[in-house]
Amino acid sequence: MQVTEYNVEEIIEGIRQNDVVRLDYVYKKFYPQIKFFVTSNSGDEDDAQDIFQEAIVIIFNKLKQNQLQISCTFKTYLYSVCRLLWLKQLEKRKIKNELSIEKNDYIELTDKTEELGDRTERFGLYQEYFKKLSEDCRKVLEMSLEKIPYKKIAVIMGYKSDKYAKKRKYQCKEKLINSIKSDPKFKELL
Repeated sequence: MQVTEYNVEEIIEGIRQNDVVRLDYVYKKFYPQIKFFVTSNSGDEDDAQDIFQEAIVIIFNKLKQNQLQISCTFKTYLYSVCRLLWLKQLEKRKIKNELSIEKNDYIELTDKTEELGDRTERFGLYQEYFKKLSEDCRKVLEMSLEKIPYKKIAVIMGYKSDKYAKKRKYQCKEKLINSIKSDPKFKELL
């Protein structure tokens, strides 16, 4: 039996309508990546389930308020929401732990949390400039991140060859990197 694939609009509409089939699809398709991220970053499976559920609720609420704007794949958007939620959760845990840990442990935990905060800011900067890229560039970079072969990217994007798809990815990546590096906030995050 072949599993139905849904595009961003269909997923969003499924969440809006509380469609069990599409919500189940979202869970089966995207939860494993979120679980891996959370469990690889000081969390357990219960934490991953909580974060995933909270992200879906946030998306649902944004839909109800007509505030949801997605300029990337649903997978990328959901991962970003879950990642930010988990980083906030780690920050809350750090504050609770500060009262009960020794000074040396505190310094170590603070360093790790500051590093996570820096990563979050860098990711925010990346997202800001990623959204400013042309739709063509965003699609090419997203497909590349999803490990789609250049031949398939060329077909999807209507390019004449996989070599051009590779060249286009390089051009878009360079444009993104240069935009980020030219931002004054970038130097502060180094």
